[in-house]
Amino acid sequence: MSTTNVNMPVILGGSIYPFRRYRDGSHWRDWVRQAGTEALVDAGLEPRDIDAVVVASETDFLNLQVNPAPVILGELGLTGRPAVRVEGGGASGGLALREALAQIMAGLYRRVIVVGFDAAAGHLEADDVQLVYGLSFDAETDGMAGARAVTLYALSINEYMGKYGVAPAQFARVSVKNHGNAVGNPWAHKPMEITVEDVLNSPMIASPYRKLDCSLTSDGAAAVILSHPDVTPTAERPRSRIAGSGVGTDFARLGDRNSRHEFRAKREAAHAAYKMAGINDPAHEIDLAEVYDPFTGAELQSSEALGLIAEGQAAAALEDGIFDADGSLPVNRSGGLIGQGGVPGATGIAQAISMDRLLTGRYPGQAPNELQRCGVIDAHGGICTLAAVHVLERMEP
Repeated sequence: MSTTNVNMPVILGGSIYPFRRYRDGSHWRDWVRQAGTEALVDAGLEPRDIDAVVVASETDFLNLQVNPAPVILGELGLTGRPAVRVEGGGASGGLALREALAQIMAGLYRRVIVVGFDAAAGHLEADDVQLVYGLSFDAETDGMAGARAVTLYALSINEYMGKYGVAPAQFARVSVKNHGNAVGNPWAHKPMEITVEDVLNSPMIASPYRKLDCSLTSDGAAAVILSHPDVTPTAERPRSRIAGSGVGTDFARLGDRNSRHEFRAKREAAHAAYKMAGINDPAHEIDLAEVYDPFTGAELQSSEALGLIAEGQAAAALEDGIFDADGSLPVNRSGGLIGQGGVPGATGIAQAISMDRLLTGRYPGQAPNELQRCGVIDAHGGICTLAAVHVLERMEP
């Protein structure tokens, strides 16, 4: 791996407010305040050390707050700093990382805190949340016509199954793996030990997806601090940096695509991120991945789009244990959206925090001799309509 730009941002610290369904009277302002404050502590910084803020949240419908950035600045003692809000559906957090990266590489700011949040579970009924999410596709032809995320993803994975001969029992293993990986993750919404039979016996939602094939809608927040290497404090422990970044897009309507079974936007985003990071063979140069998995089949589709495995081979690799926590290329050690939970504005940021801790040996329950040097994270909005992919690499002290 040979990064072409030595000025890529370094991750100084981060924190996640646990992904849950909060009906305890707490507010997203509380979650953001705690995540941001803990990120500063983790980085060893004070508010005065932050030059700018990037905020990620999917929609004001969930949070009942238009223009949230000034409110967040007030909660974190950062009023007066430049701020921008980023929105891209489920890709919002990943796009916010890219915005902060661009600001630092352009020389506009030295240290940027990226804050993501959404109140997606606690104060709205599930049907209302799904109605809002439906507007993240083509609102006129899909969302307002009654299409929901699970039905559109089900159409996509059915084409995938037909093309590659994959059965529901195979991608049910993703649910088993990711719920199990979430055990021991203090930020996770649904850690639990289940079996393939449990998944196959759970209620049908939209064939072939059953309840345990689906990710969780969660409340929560995450914050991470990026720094230009020239102003990165010296540290005795390893750090990680963002070595590559890419964004890709596809038609908003699934029916307009030539290959509805594949995630073209993610493939394009990954190609750009790998090129920036100097990666030529991701299947052998990437050590682990945090993959966007709104549904079990989407993890297989994403793994192939990211070049971690050949097309049509992800299910077989999963069965062989390649993507397990102790496999040769662990995928979603955090539990992903299925085990950790899905907070649209925070997910991409939480992925960066988890990957940073995995690469630097600080992840909960990580074996002392476990060492990975390069990881990829990805987040997408719509039916992979808009994708953001980042490569992170370990930096020795």
